[in-house]
Amino acid sequence: MTDSRITAYARLLVEHSLDVQPGWQVLIRTTPLARPLHDEVVRQIASRGAYALSRVSWTEWPVDLNWARHAPDALVGTLPPADLVLIEQMDARISILAPENMRQEADLTVEQLALIRQARRPFFRRSMNDEIPWVGCQYPTPALAQEAGLTTDAFADLLFAAVLRDWKAEGARMRGYCDRFDAAREVRIVGAGTDLRLSLEGRRGAVSQGFHNLPDGEFFFSPVEDSAEGVIEFGEFPAEHDGHPIEGIRLVFRAGEVVEASARVGEQALHAALATDAGAKRLGELGIGCNEGITTYMRNTLFDEKIAGTIHLALGQSYTRVGGTNDSAIHWDIVKDLRPGGRIELDGEVVQRDGRWVS
Repeated sequence: MTDSRITAYARLLVEHSLDVQPGWQVLIRTTPLARPLHDEVVRQIASRGAYALSRVSWTEWPVDLNWARHAPDALVGTLPPADLVLIEQMDARISILAPENMRQEADLTVEQLALIRQARRPFFRRSMNDEIPWVGCQYPTPALAQEAGLTTDAFADLLFAAVLRDWKAEGARMRGYCDRFDAAREVRIVGAGTDLRLSLEGRRGAVSQGFHNLPDGEFFFSPVEDSAEGVIEFGEFPAEHDGHPIEGIRLVFRAGEVVEASARVGEQALHAALATDAGAKRLGELGIGCNEGITTYMRNTLFDEKIAGTIHLALGQSYTRVGGTNDSAIHWDIVKDLRPGGRIELDGEVVQRDGRWVS
């Protein structure tokens, strides 16, 4: 029998996140480990009179990592024409992360990883530009559970508790916070090793309430591209990029660009990410975590960036739907915990202290 939570999860994806319409071509990409959710999603897409286009592989389609290890560089950096046609014709997409191994990219070279990111760009372009409905989510696999330090069943319980929420009510709550940011010109983030100012002038935030990511529960902005000034240390939680763990990241910004970067662990990988292209040194996103169903660090950015009392900054590609103009092959979210002694100020007024909102 199908777990009733999987049925509810699939309905949330198909009906709430995408609102699939008759005749749509909905692309689903995942691994064989997510078959229960994949099959339920397919059934529910069919019941709405739409096509389900499944792309199931052991690594994240549209680039198979085993193929990329052995193929010529000239091929690795581009997608096959057949896939490019599919990407342009799809009406919506669902990405179900269900990894077998969280270190499946660890043996790829920096050059190979850069080519893979380049090849993936057409797939993400339409969703980043908000041209089509899209949603990314996770399925409880042993690899994700191990990363979080939990049993698979315990991880599943936590995932469903974080996902199966009243997103209409959550959205209304977050909109109240977001409105305060929309009315401000400048946001200041202060915490351990951190004093960073960003301009939001002329920008409005978006509330994430289960439409693009599950678990969800944040509101976010694309800061004015040349406005970041100051320093931020991500000392609470380790980060990861292209399968490489990076800890103790410290970034100094001047006129919106990273001018100094260091890390206790993985500094070479940090500098490689920043060297991806010109846009990788600028911020594409400021996000404010609000999901009160997630309270502990799980080594899983999709969860960790939603923890109430955290913020996250993304280096690289910005979201055009909130006014961003930064262009990059990366969009790398890095999470900072403000619950131990941090604060957020808007135009000099404290609106959050120690992770709690100030009324």
